[in-house]
Amino acid sequence: MEYIPGPAAPTQGHILCCQCGVPIPPNPANMCVGCLRAQVDITEGIPKQGTVHFCKQCERYLQPPGTWIQCTLESRELLALCLKKIKASLSKVRLIDAGFIWTEPHSKRLKLKLTVQKEVINGAVLQQVFVVEYIVQSQMCEDCHRIEAKDFWKAVVQVRQKTLHKKTFFYLEQLILKHRLHQNTLRIKEIH
Repeated sequence: MEYIPGPAAPTQGHILCCQCGVPIPPNPANMCVGCLRAQVDITEGIPKQGTVHFCKQCERYLQPPGTWIQCTLESRELLALCLKKIKASLSKVRLIDAGFIWTEPHSKRLKLKLTVQKEVINGAVLQQVFVVEYIVQSQMCEDCHRIEAKDFWKAVVQVRQKTLHKKTFFYLEQLILKHRLHQNTLRIKEIH
């Protein structure tokens, strides 16, 4: 009895890269990863540096346009805040992973390591890892500024009325309470 081998398993052939001639498994771009990265930069248009504002007194970060949020270093909240700053430029690529790279706390730097993917030439998907560096700038928030400067005000308002009833003042008082403006006022006084 003779041994007859079964059908051979198909092996995947190799092709040469159209740029450098290195043998590679076939892909839609017919290029090796090195040549593809040299030809196409998927991180183009994404800023590599940015700034984050931090209040030293209350240890909160500014979330534009005017909200201050409490975040610890290398927390999910701070990561979300940093990613929101470059959200518009990340719309052209697909964000795969994001994380912090450790830096000294006193260096006033935050480094994010981002992994992005994008479909490039002929449907080939290219993945790239890059670093975005944020500089932490000190800025006093409005609450701490109001505490620090004892007689700070943005506006002084005087309301005058020449009638015997106080309906207008009661209405004004209700509006102040309704919109919680009394929390930001320094002084309200009545003078005859």
